[in-house]
Amino acid sequence: MGCWIAGIIVGLIITIIVCSMAFYPKYRVYKQNLAGQATLREAEWTKRITIESAKAKKDSASLLAEAEIERAKGVAEANKIIGDSLKDNEGYLQYLWIDSLTETSNRIIYVPTEANIPIMEAGQR
Repeated sequence: MGCWIAGIIVGLIITIIVCSMAFYPKYRVYKQNLAGQATLREAEWTKRITIESAKAKKDSASLLAEAEIERAKGVAEANKIIGDSLKDNEGYLQYLWIDSLTETSNRIIYVPTEANIPIMEAGQR
């Protein structure tokens, strides 16, 4: 009877080994299939993330460009206002010229003696 049980156990072990040898290639293919699907999904997610990141950068660049355009419009308007206020205001321009001469005391400044000299009327005091 002991021999009969040992035969059954050996038969079971041989059956398990044969079945595992028969099903292992299928399991390996199944495992590779799952790994391939996981890699594909990861690649798809990476692609989506890259696309969304590119869209966000594009939107950001567009908004920054719009902000820069608005800032430039403001600067242009301010320059126009300043230019219009200085058009017929020679006295203020002379004041700015004299003020810039006093602020640059450590520099040599060549002042034209004929044309392009502001009229200063210094002798009337």
